[in-house]
Amino acid sequence: MQKRTAYISWDEYFMGVALLSALRSKDPSTQVGACIVNDKNKIVGAGYNGLPRGCDDDEFPWSKQGEFLDTKYPYVCHAELNAILNNIGMDLKGCKIYTALFPCNECTKAIIQAGITEVIYLSDKYQGSQTAIASKLMLDKACVSYRKVISKIDQLVLSFDEANV
Repeated sequence: MQKRTAYISWDEYFMGVALLSALRSKDPSTQVGACIVNDKNKIVGAGYNGLPRGCDDDEFPWSKQGEFLDTKYPYVCHAELNAILNNIGMDLKGCKIYTALFPCNECTKAIIQAGITEVIYLSDKYQGSQTAIASKLMLDKACVSYRKVISKIDQLVLSFDEANV
């Protein structure tokens, strides 16, 4: 018997973890996940977009429009920041972060300050926006590389049916 050849790449695996993490988000319009990996391909942090610990997500707004304090924007922590804050207590210098959505300028600051050296993203849907331009400018100046994930697969399907194990 020969080894199996239809396995996923490291990029697909870690982006899959980021996408799985995104499913924890209670945001009705945008679910983003992030996964931080060290140079030995070990996961050292994961996060998703949501309210800070102790803030009841039934008591805060989830709207995208309206008066600033009546929207989600002043309250939600982005996936990248949560992954950094949720790390296993190690120095993140030299790590990579996989994120479903290209990071905003605020998360980019945290990524740079944490010492993360590569950003791998799935979507850059806000490309051309001022926050994306600011993010790329900071990443370039800080010598943090970024790239869109390249995948040979369109989707991963998970099953909780024990017969499939």
